Amino acid sequence: MRRTLWKRLSLLMLAAWAAVMLTGCHGSRETSDFAIPETFNTSRDYEITFWAKNDTNKAQTDIYKKAISDFESLYPNITVNLRLYTDYGKIYNDVITNISTGTTPNVCITYPDHIATYLTGDSVIALDRLLTDEKYGLGGSGILFDSPSSDEIVPQFLEECTLDGHCYALPFMRSTEACYVNKTYVEALGYTLPETLTWDFIWEVSEAAAAKDQDGNFLVNGQEVMIPFIYKSTDNMMIQMLKQKNAGYSTENGEIQLFNDTTADLLYTIADHTESGAFSTFKISGYPANFLNAGQCIFAIDSTAGATWMGTNAPLSDISEDSFVDFDTEVMMVPQFDPDHPQMISQGPSVCIFNKEDPQEVLASWLFTQYLLTNEVQIAYSQTEGYVPVTSKAMESSEYQDYLSRSGEDNDTYYDVKIEAARLLLDHVSDTFTTPVFNGSASLRDAAGQLIEDVTKSVRRKQEVDDAFIRALYDDVTALYHLDETDASSSGESDLGPLPLTSVLLLSALAGTWIVILLYLFLQIRRKKRAG
Repeated sequence: MRRTLWKRLSLLMLAAWAAVMLTGCHGSRETSDFAIPETFNTSRDYEITFWAKNDTNKAQTDIYKKAISDFESLYPNITVNLRLYTDYGKIYNDVITNISTGTTPNVCITYPDHIATYLTGDSVIALDRLLTDEKYGLGGSGILFDSPSSDEIVPQFLEECTLDGHCYALPFMRSTEACYVNKTYVEALGYTLPETLTWDFIWEVSEAAAAKDQDGNFLVNGQEVMIPFIYKSTDNMMIQMLKQKNAGYSTENGEIQLFNDTTADLLYTIADHTESGAFSTFKISGYPANFLNAGQCIFAIDSTAGATWMGTNAPLSDISEDSFVDFDTEVMMVPQFDPDHPQMISQGPSVCIFNKEDPQEVLASWLFTQYLLTNEVQIAYSQTEGYVPVTSKAMESSEYQDYLSRSGEDNDTYYDVKIEAARLLLDHVSDTFTTPVFNGSASLRDAAGQLIEDVTKSVRRKQEVDDAFIRALYDDVTALYHLDETDASSSGESDLGPLPLTSVLLLSALAGTWIVILLYLFLQIRRKKRAG
């Protein structure tokens, strides 16, 4: 009897362990191998959800709504429900929450760094087969609209959506960062803008602009406020500086290299220019465009997607009309350490599709996702900001080329700063780069920016930034973003975030089994003692 019970308990324990190993290993990544239906069933109705991001630009919302309406007229059996968010981080948090409850959207605009975290289970569809399917793939024979072919998507943009050798998204729009320059003030300080900005030039002019008169007003603008150089996304700032220096950030397999001597040197430089009042960040001081437009900033670095907020005639702005200062705005590449070999980050939203039990529902989602890449949607959306379309089909169209040629015709659709921002990326696609994507890369990106934010904040609080400070900062940021768990330098594997719910349940079952076994052994020993 005892031997039989022990055998059963052992088998139960082994089964629980095997289940954990097979279905929920922490750090494993499952690829959803989607089986494409032979035919899309148009006799059934489908309702899909589309989560998208929009700021305060109503034109973008209208484009989403028109795209949905036009798509539904082609596929009257598909209803698309739009849910708008004001922040990509909120989309990310809601997706993570909904993965555990099985209530993810069907289609979602997001970033590859975020998708990497979604891949802890089989929640996101791998698009490899869908991309090339003869009937329903890009440009397929069964598509009811003019879908771009796979070779009409800009290769660099499509490559950004590839993780572990599989494509998990389609690019939707692309942007980079630009330095929006008050050229009038630069020349007033006695400088001439170079063809390509360098970090040395930026720092030198910013230091000159920090000079004040005897009354405490800044000489360059005569105002009490001047922050010569403001950077909006400090994560991009650190990432680009390290890339330009050919210094470590991370490897493709998730090994973290951020905390190195080059990073420390860059932080010391940033600390020096913060102390003199030449530099600050968006999180600390406020939106760069507001300072630029009020004549209180000379170099404002932000996404090309934010171009409509920049400049004297910006159609979108958060300051009153009487606060604007008249100046010439120059749109330039972010500063470089080596202007002969420029490096600038490629960024922008992508679209992923979530797995559902019904393959027909997934196919409906795929059809809508493809529709977002049509010329009608791509060109219309790119005209709202300094984005560029992701397909050569749209870029080379007569409609888009006409749009670019009309720069400066008005301060709305053809706002010159916005179109010049788009041209900046179009002219430098080959100079762009992306960072490695893995589960934990989003946290690493945040950590890169946090280093600059903490140094800048500490200097403003009159704290000394020295070697001891940097060492403590590295430790604090590592702990804050759990990078010691993400770093794969010792094991060769990257951490893939929290365990899936199935794994948690199975591990709990395994723990419970051990408790039963130990309790049984304890009772047996106790009986033997009493019998003896």
